[in-house]
Amino acid sequence: MKDDVMKRFMLLMLTSMLMMVAAPAWSVEVLHALQCQQDDEFSDEKLEAVTAEWLKAAKTVKGGENLKLRMQFPVAAKVGEVDVVMLIIGPSFAEWGAFMDNYPGSAAEAVDEKYAADLDCGNGTLWESVLIE
Repeated sequence: MKDDVMKRFMLLMLTSMLMMVAAPAWSVEVLHALQCQQDDEFSDEKLEAVTAEWLKAAKTVKGGENLKLRMQFPVAAKVGEVDVVMLIIGPSFAEWGAFMDNYPGSAAEAVDEKYAADLDCGNGTLWESVLIE
């Protein structure tokens, strides 16, 4: 009986230790995908500049320090009224939550409001991203 309890205890300890080592490999990123339409007068170059301005402002917001942003332009697909998909990438749900809590009234929100007439990114979805290598 004692040996059986000891074996279970050792198995639990080993499993716990392996999970701690493997945690970075199973970490999840947060992807906020925004489907955007840009005004006809709003060039792709201007869009890139505005996106860089927004990201710089977002990195000043608590929780946004490690955000990344990727722009996806459709090349050979029928996507309807979508000109660009913005992928805002957060390293964890904890950081994403902190960013969203601090977003109202932030410099990033000010950039959004400044260009709201030129860029409509009303449709968005939040995704959990797990990298498989």
